Amino acid sequence: MRFMIIVKSCAEFEAETRPDPDPAVMAAMASYHEELARAGVLLEGNGLQPSRKGWRVHYGAQGRQIVDGPFTEVKELIAGYTLIQVRSREEALEWSRRFPNPVREGAEAVVEVRQVYEMEDFAPSEALETFKTVDQYLAKP
Repeated sequence: MRFMIIVKSCAEFEAETRPDPDPAVMAAMASYHEELARAGVLLEGNGLQPSRKGWRVHYGAQGRQIVDGPFTEVKELIAGYTLIQVRSREEALEWSRRFPNPVREGAEAVVEVRQVYEMEDFAPSEALETFKTVDQYLAKP
């Protein structure tokens, strides 16, 4: 079972007030991710740049429209993520309880956890079989 631990953004992250993260936060995150890696459950983890450096694709009756950031609803933005693979929801819950405060100790922060769909979750179909073959084309680091 894969779970994504989603770090919700905040005004401080969007403003990018510091060129480098708080050293204490960086140390806590490095330690936590090292622990995940040693336990064999870490798949990936990354921070995201502020929304002003991104864009959205809006779909509608007129087709696709590209809208450049920044985006005003900071609480709805994602600042980073950690992807883990565990044996159960309970194990994912335990790991998420240990996630360091992504802003700084004592600051307001939100981390959301969502289970990732697996191919086995869907009914068999031709489209699903095509999705299953996509892995062979994934970019390798």
